[in-house]
Amino acid sequence: MEEMIAYCGIICSKCPVFKATQADDDEAREEVAKLWSKQFGIDMKPQDAYCDGCLRTNGRLIGHCRVCGIRACGMERKVETCAACNDFACEKLQAFHKMAPHARKMLEKMRVR
Repeated sequence: MEEMIAYCGIICSKCPVFKATQADDDEAREEVAKLWSKQFGIDMKPQDAYCDGCLRTNGRLIGHCRVCGIRACGMERKVETCAACNDFACEKLQAFHKMAPHARKMLEKMRVR
């Protein structure tokens, strides 16, 4: 499977929901729903655990990705990821990266290429 990196720098192709969706694995969806419900204090059901990755324009997206401002901005600007944006790293991205510093590292690595 080819690596898919979201606009924000998260590696979609390593996400357990993405993996379960691509493998059509109901058991994996059930496991991640239980884990994320506990980890994030949400009531996630296995039927909520479908995602084809946020770079897709026609596919299933999980929860927040459907309304993500970073995703919407990246799509509007037609950039591959935020690493290619002239406004890197905007306030919205900086705020997100406080919760996901690994995603910022990915984008910074991509900017060096």
